[in-house]
Amino acid sequence: MSYESNAILDKLPRHLKQYIKPQKYEDYTAINQAVWRYVMRKNVDYLSQVAHASYVDGLKKTGISIDYIPNMYGMNRILKDLGWAAVAVDGFIPPSAFMEFQAYNVLVIASDIRQLEHIEYTPAPDIIHEGAGHAPIIANPEYAEYLRRFGEIGSKAISSAKDFELYEAVRHLSIIKEALGTPQSDIDEAESHIAQLQQNMGEPSEMALIRNLHWWTVEYGLIGTVNNPKIYGAGLLSSIGESTWCLTDKVKKIPYSVEAAHISFDITQPQPQLFVTPDFAYLSQVLEEFANTMALRKGGLKGIQKLIDSKALGTIELSTGLQISGNFVEVISHDNKPVYLQTHGETALSYREKELVGHGTLNHPNGFGTPIGRLKGINLAIEDMSPRDLKAYNIFEGEEVSLEFEGNIKIIGKIITGTRNLQGKILLITFENCTVTHRGDILFESKENLYNMAIGHEIVSAFNGPADLESFDLITHTVSSTTLKAEISSSGKKLEQYYEQIRHFREGKNTTISRNKVFGELRENYPEDWLLPVELYELARTNGDTKFAQEILVHLEGIKQNDPKLGHLIDDGLGLVDKSLIL
Repeated sequence: MSYESNAILDKLPRHLKQYIKPQKYEDYTAINQAVWRYVMRKNVDYLSQVAHASYVDGLKKTGISIDYIPNMYGMNRILKDLGWAAVAVDGFIPPSAFMEFQAYNVLVIASDIRQLEHIEYTPAPDIIHEGAGHAPIIANPEYAEYLRRFGEIGSKAISSAKDFELYEAVRHLSIIKEALGTPQSDIDEAESHIAQLQQNMGEPSEMALIRNLHWWTVEYGLIGTVNNPKIYGAGLLSSIGESTWCLTDKVKKIPYSVEAAHISFDITQPQPQLFVTPDFAYLSQVLEEFANTMALRKGGLKGIQKLIDSKALGTIELSTGLQISGNFVEVISHDNKPVYLQTHGETALSYREKELVGHGTLNHPNGFGTPIGRLKGINLAIEDMSPRDLKAYNIFEGEEVSLEFEGNIKIIGKIITGTRNLQGKILLITFENCTVTHRGDILFESKENLYNMAIGHEIVSAFNGPADLESFDLITHTVSSTTLKAEISSSGKKLEQYYEQIRHFREGKNTTISRNKVFGELRENYPEDWLLPVELYELARTNGDTKFAQEILVHLEGIKQNDPKLGHLIDDGLGLVDKSLIL
């Protein structure tokens, strides 16, 4: 096992565990730690004023340190008291898997950390975004339940075939943008590809719509009033640039509603508008409103058509509770209702998310087809017939029957047996010497193999994934690209050593290090580095070395003049030092 498990992680299904990777805490460099410390110090200072009260309170409850990148094992020891856990993954994972983790009260944390060059914002998920953004807010019980419920519903949302292509493209862009030395032409090409895909997605899928809701709440949500909002979205909490930008008049504030599902987002750009929820309870209200529009709750012809269009493993549930899981390829309709459905390849039948004995993929390796609906001219559905009714219509064991359904679906064969649930309701009827036709065209014919006809007069639900997770081999995780670990140059390694020396000095591990000598090396060989001089300034001020502090300030002014984009970062860092000394 590549990670340390616990009672919450033990409950994860096997197909989710395939995404978990070890955190490898020892791989974090002193520069990584300095980036974390800078962002967290700035965030806590600023966000304590503009974030929802749950944020600062949650930092304490989740044990997230300002000075150290969180260790996943340490986080889990504290998160378990909140009923949650965290796992490390490699960047983006498929949206349905991400949401399913949430349904099990597990935070997915991309364990990589942004480069110093992207200290304000990165499109790639990283531990600042996940650990310092998502984790603190789950200390609020109302929000934590919203997150879990969102995962539960979101993982059932049906995707389109184009959704996965877009996911792969976004994942690729996030990787190359965060990788050292990627040519700008490659980034431009990747962004152009995403723009092309987004313009040709067609009608948005359920997954696309619910991802919009996720973005405008969990990632970029505001709470309170339009005129006085507070921040709670993890994307804002973890971006020292956007957390300031988002509260200005340049970003439109809109009251949150289910309409946000139809507002798409661009992960590569600051958001032009944000949505404000009055409270966390209202988030759940809107989520349920959206869920009422999903095939999960509406079923019907549209529901199965969504599954066919997705070209992915999905499930339909009939009015009897029988669930059919597989890759749906065809539906025959009549009067805008499905009357016959067909899967291709491995199929499993379940009841209440538990596979029926004798009806797994080994029993149905080549697809499954069945009529749905009522018998022609009979108002009473088969599922509602008593044993006496069934006998009256010759639907019982040993009878040669000809059953004609509405929509011209006809079954001729000998009834062998029936399968019932614990309440006695019939779920399946099994035939031999069976022929199934539609307007005379043969849909199924066999004199050797038994035929199982599902019972149910309508489809009440259609959703992504199998009913019983054990029915299929879901250990199929492959990605086209993985996060890139650049070779650090000898000069880069030397700079890391200087960061580590100053870190050790501040922590009291080695107080013999000459800070003046390190500063001299920075001026000579690393004139563009600004974060370590800010840390040296902090130590100089703390130790009362006014002359050294002034020398560093002059150097930092030179960096600001050479690269004005760094000006506010440097000023903010210096301001935090001065403020801490006053306090």
